[in-house]
Amino acid sequence: MIPKKLLFAAAVGLAATMGAAHASDLIIGSSTEPSAIDPEFSRTGNNQNIAMQVFDRLVTTDANLQMHPGLAASWKNVDPTTWDVTLRSGVTFQDGHKMTAADVIFSLDRANKIANSPAPFSGNVASIASMKPVGPLTIEFKTKTPTPDFMEQIGFVYIVEKSVAENASLNDFNSGKAAIGTGPYKFVQWVPGDHITLQRNDHYWGKEPDFEKVTIKFISNDAARVAALRSGSVDLIDAVPPDDLKTLSGSSGIKVYSTPSARLIYLALDTTRDKTPDITDRSGKPLDKNPLKSLDVRKAMSEMINRKLIIDRILDGSGVPAGQLVPEGVAGYNPALKAPAYDPKNAKALLAKAGYPDGFGITIHSSNDRFPGDADVAQAVGQMFARGGLKVNGVATQPYNVYTTAATKQKFSDFIFSLGNTTPTSAAGLKNLLMTRDKKAGTGSFNRSRYSNKSFDDQMVKAMQEFDPKKRVELIEQATKTAFDDVAIIPLYWQKVHWAAKANIAYDANKSEETSAALAHLAK
Repeated sequence: MIPKKLLFAAAVGLAATMGAAHASDLIIGSSTEPSAIDPEFSRTGNNQNIAMQVFDRLVTTDANLQMHPGLAASWKNVDPTTWDVTLRSGVTFQDGHKMTAADVIFSLDRANKIANSPAPFSGNVASIASMKPVGPLTIEFKTKTPTPDFMEQIGFVYIVEKSVAENASLNDFNSGKAAIGTGPYKFVQWVPGDHITLQRNDHYWGKEPDFEKVTIKFISNDAARVAALRSGSVDLIDAVPPDDLKTLSGSSGIKVYSTPSARLIYLALDTTRDKTPDITDRSGKPLDKNPLKSLDVRKAMSEMINRKLIIDRILDGSGVPAGQLVPEGVAGYNPALKAPAYDPKNAKALLAKAGYPDGFGITIHSSNDRFPGDADVAQAVGQMFARGGLKVNGVATQPYNVYTTAATKQKFSDFIFSLGNTTPTSAAGLKNLLMTRDKKAGTGSFNRSRYSNKSFDDQMVKAMQEFDPKKRVELIEQATKTAFDDVAIIPLYWQKVHWAAKANIAYDANKSEETSAALAHLAK
């Protein structure tokens, strides 16, 4: 590992050769890099942070996850299976062509056909039975079943230009040829492993951005990213490491922006396969039977984890222990589900009850650049499992853009991941993360562990068809309890997120964890 002091010195030296950016320019130091520029390729945060600056969606969300009109000016629920959506007038793509209903219909149809997507939008459009333009800017939607959160679903799909995207390849988007949206910034260039360049869209339908040119530099190393801000070579950074918060907050010329988020950090377990790749006996020999299918084993593993210790020691307090998908304040939070208590004694008793008094071997997988401390959290969980009676064969970490593909392909038995809830209720998160994976039904799009529970699925279907808001939330809470009593995943904590910027830059901290030049402003 490279010492922080050396990384800081290197960044200072780099800054001396770069010179100061023009006042109308913005340089962002980003912790992650996208895997593609196509906005519909993946719903993962690293891709969406870029997509939201070049493209738009039918709805927008504010800092507290509440929905507002975006490219859709208004919408109306005509009957349980019919919706009329009116698009915003006067919107043009960055090549000058007007946005019409045809572009929206094409985009929503395309969202279900993206090949090799690690986190597809298929769940967002699965409820659509038909789409019909009833005017240049009006669309009539028919849904397969009553869908109260229809606008929450389709509203988060990015809209592309039909004439440009219908025959475009992934490389066409990555090169910029097809990267033409209606967003606040135009795509200029992507140099993989280094940076992305954006240019202000002077014909943007919304509020004019403050910056003419934006450069997003990929700096995955936490110490290097902080050093780049302190040296002046970048103006704004995301994913501020918790142990640097006090130093940056006390630094002259730097301001920190923070907010609790609805992002859950969790441990996913292979609960479906009879044989699973990373589980062994204590001698390292593969087991014929998958212990993770046992509820007692899953409960035991959860009780081996000291969530508060992880938050205090690794995250410097930047987290909240979790026992379910979303934190209090997001509709669907069930107050009866508390974070599991740390109880290693009971965990060993549960292992013995399940038939594993001597434990078993396990390898823990994690990203090492997705969220602050991800690799360190994996190491800590490994140490806790070892103390709890398991034999930890290893802790393997990878860059996120590699790791997420492997996790999606079921290469791991257990792995640390995260899910950021970006909608007003937890329904979309539960649907995508924990419902049985079914592409046709649009469920389980992010269900990389392939968890499946018919009782939970049935409860979610009932909840998603309930139009009465109060009853719907109650049904979501019930479904949540079913899944987490079954330890569908092991929730660890909800993340607190931080950005830091030069004093002349203000940033809109948000629960969606979005890092976007559109949320940065010249300080007044």
